Amino acid sequence: MQPSPHLTNDLARFVAGTNENHVPERARHAAKRALLNFFAVAFAGCRTQPVDIALKSLAEFSGGTPATVIGRRERIDALSAAFLNAAGANVFDYCDTHLPTVIHPTAPLAPALFALSELHKVSGPRFLTAFAIGFEIECRIGMAVSPGHYAKGWHITSTCGVFGAAAGAARLLELSPQQVGWALGIASTQSSGLCECLGWPAKSVSVGNAARNGLWSALLAGKGFSGPAEPIAGAQGWLAVMGERPNWAALTDGLGKSWAVIDNSLKPYPCGFVIHPVLDCALDWRRANPDAIVERVAVRGNPLLLKRADRPDIVTGREAQVSLQHAVACALLLGKAGLDEFTDACVNDPKVKAMRGRISVAPDDALPTIAAEVDIVTSDGKSHRTSTRAARGSSANPQKDGEIEQKLRDEAGRWSPGYDARPLIDAIWALERSADVRDLLALARP
Repeated sequence: MQPSPHLTNDLARFVAGTNENHVPERARHAAKRALLNFFAVAFAGCRTQPVDIALKSLAEFSGGTPATVIGRRERIDALSAAFLNAAGANVFDYCDTHLPTVIHPTAPLAPALFALSELHKVSGPRFLTAFAIGFEIECRIGMAVSPGHYAKGWHITSTCGVFGAAAGAARLLELSPQQVGWALGIASTQSSGLCECLGWPAKSVSVGNAARNGLWSALLAGKGFSGPAEPIAGAQGWLAVMGERPNWAALTDGLGKSWAVIDNSLKPYPCGFVIHPVLDCALDWRRANPDAIVERVAVRGNPLLLKRADRPDIVTGREAQVSLQHAVACALLLGKAGLDEFTDACVNDPKVKAMRGRISVAPDDALPTIAAEVDIVTSDGKSHRTSTRAARGSSANPQKDGEIEQKLRDEAGRWSPGYDARPLIDAIWALERSADVRDLLALARP
């Protein structure tokens, strides 16, 4: 299939022409699930060292109308708030995942829309529409270059997230199709992020920039800052420069009829999603065999599992978020895989460190990213096999609404003991009746 001669314009007309009546109820419900999850992970990450350092740095240059930094008393300009909230939401690798692309779509998108909602009054229905649109754009652009783009080392959440933030913000600003095209063009030249930074605070910079730069792209376009006619599919446009053979159909086929937000996956564990099916196996086995002593473990998973998470020799909690061996060691020794298990202290626990050395991993092309097989040999010489075909939280095995609410309550309780998350949860579910999104944000500050 050949691309449309005006592909960016096709996307821009979709962004500019889609309103609340075009987004089906299933997509709106999925958007609210994503936002519940977003606030959970934003609370979890809002006081981490990377956010502290970035806030101090950005505050030196901040001015203008102050906006909310979720979970903190400080307020800052809207562009910096978008950066900080995106970085905080993604810092623990606990955010949602669009499995076909491995994009974490909400982290760069929601912060841009929330920041803009503090510059211009935005109703809940308009917010949900813009969110679904931005989600769609970033995932479709990601699908066009998957799986090669991420496998090559581009951090796809950042490189494609900037398009989602630009598109969503452009919709909130009610830009014309031409201006939306300019916003996508301005975003295209700011698309960046490297997988080499996974496991380090530096990863948060590109995610924060995706939110900030996407918002800024829309604001610039709204003031007449122009861009090229075809920044995505042009001869030297984003797709050409990324060097993948594009999946042209993924960009526009069914646009406006199918919604990527419905195919979203929400994480029960704060680590890379490719590790989740293995964790399911290990945790379930440990619950069934609480007294068994593990001698060695053999894991089989999708090749992406090895590429991203075969890291037995780690020294920090950040690295642990992308270490298969560490996650499984914690599951088998401690029976848990929460935030406390992905800390420097847990990584350097001698027992956990020793267990990491007993875990091997092999690729299996027949297994999808949400599946895994695990063989566990115990001290009595017995071999135990366990497997899963669909990790918990994946779109094939989704968490219930109540489980996502509980995740938000748990992380809000860690953030501020005694905090009642019920008003925030209710406000998210009631967004379609909200006249001003700022009322929701007020519930996410100390």
